[in-house]
Amino acid sequence: MKKKDFKKIRVRIAPSPTGALHIGTARSAFFNYLFAKKNAGSFVLRIEDTDLERSDIKWTQDIIDGLKWLGIKWDEGPDIDGDFGPYKQTQRLDLYEKYLKKLLEENKAYYCFCSQDELEQKRQDQMSRGLAPKYDGKCARLSMQETEKNIADKIPSVIRFRVENKKIKFKDLIRGSVEFDAGLIGDIVIAKDARTPLYNFAVAVDDFEMKISHVIRGEDHIANTPKQILIQDALGFNRPEYGHLPLILAPDRSKMSKRFGSVSVSEYKRQGYLPEAVINFMVLLGWNPGTEKEIFSLSQLEKEFSIEKVQKSGAVFNLQRLDFINGVYIREKSIEKLTELCAPYLVDKKLIKEKDGNYEDGAGESMTDLHLQKIIEISKSRMKKLSDISELSDFFFTKELSFDKEMLRWQNMEDREVLDSLSWSENIMSNISKWNHENIEKELLLASQKFNSEKKYPENNRGYLLWPLRVALSGKKFSPGPFEIAEILGKEKSIKRIKEARGRF
Repeated sequence: MKKKDFKKIRVRIAPSPTGALHIGTARSAFFNYLFAKKNAGSFVLRIEDTDLERSDIKWTQDIIDGLKWLGIKWDEGPDIDGDFGPYKQTQRLDLYEKYLKKLLEENKAYYCFCSQDELEQKRQDQMSRGLAPKYDGKCARLSMQETEKNIADKIPSVIRFRVENKKIKFKDLIRGSVEFDAGLIGDIVIAKDARTPLYNFAVAVDDFEMKISHVIRGEDHIANTPKQILIQDALGFNRPEYGHLPLILAPDRSKMSKRFGSVSVSEYKRQGYLPEAVINFMVLLGWNPGTEKEIFSLSQLEKEFSIEKVQKSGAVFNLQRLDFINGVYIREKSIEKLTELCAPYLVDKKLIKEKDGNYEDGAGESMTDLHLQKIIEISKSRMKKLSDISELSDFFFTKELSFDKEMLRWQNMEDREVLDSLSWSENIMSNISKWNHENIEKELLLASQKFNSEKKYPENNRGYLLWPLRVALSGKKFSPGPFEIAEILGKEKSIKRIKEARGRF
């Protein structure tokens, strides 16, 4: 068979649609995308959906939507025509059958009729004798007549590949020289029948037929590589170059799994992480730029990425690092765009509602875009993700605040002292004619000095006046400053809240 020449860099990501797009799969896709971009190559999306019992079209769409949301674009795939399609394995069954028949005809594969119970008994026996469990080759010795009779009698079977007892060596782009002893593998199952291929066989065929030049995937696939190389050799295929990315580890350095927290791309999107932050974070899971720099735009990564800087050791998933990076990107957004992104979270929590193209707060009062933008502006410095906006700013949208009156105390203030502080603030704010941040701040800071002097409080401790005021306005222990809050609430609502706070004593 004439081998296909790999003249151009061609890489692929081949997820199985058996669940939501996992962050680890997304990272592999991104590394392949960057590798293709850096080398003027092509990036292929292939859907490995031969597991009919677990595959679902909704997960295929989730994969496509998730990658598109991240900004990862492919050159060929199930939604983009290409010269090497179709790009779903269930549409390539004739191709797999052709190569399976070839292996069977050349006696490089055979039908195996051993039951699962029989195989498990053999496995347990081998392990009890300290042997590595592998298939003992019982059906490999069946004659053609015995095989045909078993098939005619409809005895359940699978197709096994004859594994040669030899060393498999390859140079990994990341890990360097790798060697496996194929003699420890045993004859592997490559298909349930002539029309139902299993993973390693289908991958070997697809990578050859699609002219994949480099296979860049997670380290958890490294044990599959020798099996695929053996199948490639048996069929006379080219061997692509391999690179196995370090595993993503949980904070306790255990293997990251789909069951560990919110690890699907759709979940990160739902929580309010920005796509540019997620890809920035993902690339740092295993890739070291060689500098202290942490923030990279997609265009910068396309230029600076190199497979040589991918590390071998596992990459710990640090949620705090993701939050930090996401916060950076949030603060870089224009206030108009950030308001547009935050508004749906406020609507979802019923803090605001849309009406005639505008918004109303929880009290039914209309809100201008500018008013909402001011609320987002003073909250954004404390946001780690977009969904934080609801908790950070809910007090702006509610008619009445609910909080423990003990929060109003600054240090060891007594009830009388808290009431005095709130009364001072109410009196000062009632007499401010031009209601804006500058005037509110100016008058309250002056009042704070006089208040401390009269009450014999430490001269520079502004908390005696400003802490009770801020809590009265926000109902929170942590919030923006009272000047910013008061300006946005307006004079009438600010004074009303001070009165309500005083009424708690």
